[in-house]
Amino acid sequence: MSNFKKIKKNYQFIKFQKLIVVSVLIGFLASFLGVILKNTTEYYEEIFFHQAIVHPLFFAVFPVFGLSVIYFLREYLFKKKENKGIKEVFESTNSNSKNLPSYKIPSHFINGLLTVVFGGSTGIEVSTVVASATIGSVAQRKQDVFKKYKTELICAGVAAGVTALFSSPIAGILFSLEVISKKVTRAFLLTNLLAVSIAFGLIYLLDEKPLFAVPIITWHLRAFPYFILLGIIAGINSVYLTRCVLLFKNQFSKIKEPFWKIIIGSVLLSISLSAFPQLYGEGYHAIKTLFTNPNEMVLSSSLLVTFVGILVLKPIVASVTLASGGDGGVFAPSLFIGAFLGLLLALLLNRYFNAAIIPLNFMIIGMAAVLSASIHAPFTAIFLVCGLTNDYTLFFPILVVCLVSKYTAKAIYPFTVYSYSPRFVQ
Repeated sequence: MSNFKKIKKNYQFIKFQKLIVVSVLIGFLASFLGVILKNTTEYYEEIFFHQAIVHPLFFAVFPVFGLSVIYFLREYLFKKKENKGIKEVFESTNSNSKNLPSYKIPSHFINGLLTVVFGGSTGIEVSTVVASATIGSVAQRKQDVFKKYKTELICAGVAAGVTALFSSPIAGILFSLEVISKKVTRAFLLTNLLAVSIAFGLIYLLDEKPLFAVPIITWHLRAFPYFILLGIIAGINSVYLTRCVLLFKNQFSKIKEPFWKIIIGSVLLSISLSAFPQLYGEGYHAIKTLFTNPNEMVLSSSLLVTFVGILVLKPIVASVTLASGGDGGVFAPSLFIGAFLGLLLALLLNRYFNAAIIPLNFMIIGMAAVLSASIHAPFTAIFLVCGLTNDYTLFFPILVVCLVSKYTAKAIYPFTVYSYSPRFVQ
């Protein structure tokens, strides 16, 4: 072997070693950030929500306070730059010159936390994704050898962050693939597999529990037509969510004075939260309440009005939260809408058509279906929801419904909040 070949081989080996080390480091930092943000948000959201239930005046105070603090932090601490969500990640991966600045880590961490804790009707998922993507982006700038692996290292951070939130390394990799990278390379597999392995090891050591531990017993073939119906309705609802986000962001962008954005957004949030407290924050507390015993639930007129009101208002209040300066995305709203939609459809079918279907199953499948349609990533939605419940009994019906919901949504409106560009005519 010539000296040139030996040098080249040694260089490749050293580069391979460095890629392993940086992937492990990214996986640990991104998942550690995700775990801290998730647990901190859950802890303080529960405290503040309880205070608002006891003292309803806080439903008016918390949103205006939270949005105001976020504005001042953005104005005076974070370089007056607005957070654009996952689009920031796309801009970085699609450009050799654009990078995610390091301040995006504390910016999204703090703003995501404040948004949800003070009642903003969204979730921390997108905040975690962008912050963890920034960890990967910062790492790839440390040495020239990593520059050609920019997308792979950003995806490694994203995958680790998603793994930490949802206890599903497969969902983490699939989200990076379906939403961010859209292509598989050997470097992608190496970096992402290492990152999610470290992330999964961390949540195992910390004994992180599934978000929704529910007893799924079985499902029946006779329910398949109803599953298809759920997929179609979920696709329609996801388009409603997407259009709401785009519409409110567009309308609020015309308001030049940030003060009025905060006031208008806070008023709309306060009214909605006072009418339907279930809309507070990411809404997982409301989903957990539904999971208590959905199979024994009886559909009444008041329950029907509550469910319909929540399904109509959730996309609006989530959109208002984001448009008025809150940090977040459509992950949590999609899961929330899917749970309520699935349960409502099951109760309606059982009451008026004697369908004898299992409401719990429809809740879980509905969560995956709306998420799949909202982000056009069915396989991410499947493994993410199965990870949330730590159960794969419903894997096949979830697969079918997620595909139905995605293509229903695409047939109605081809964009997601991530892929939409203003140059397209609405």
